[in-house]
Amino acid sequence: DASGPYPSDITFIKAFRGEFDGVVTMYHDQGQIALKLRGFDEGITIAGGLPAPIVTCAHGTAYDIAGKGIVKTSAFENAVKMAARMANHLREQA
Repeated sequence: DASGPYPSDITFIKAFRGEFDGVVTMYHDQGQIALKLRGFDEGITIAGGLPAPIVTCAHGTAYDIAGKGIVKTSAFENAVKMAARMANHLREQA
């Protein structure tokens, strides 16, 4: 089920309380601010409306810390898990 639209100042508060399973925004930056404030190292971005699903770490590539041994992998792990869930769902629908 989908509901809304809701004003952005309330939407993310409700989402973080568990009232929504997810939030869809029209533009990338509309959701990124709240997502990064909530959990910078854990968030993922899903691009919809494309021939194949795209799932990425919300924080970007982090080239500035690559190879330094300080990278937190939780966002990458979450992105891989979501991509696997989406692939399994697509396979079940086929």
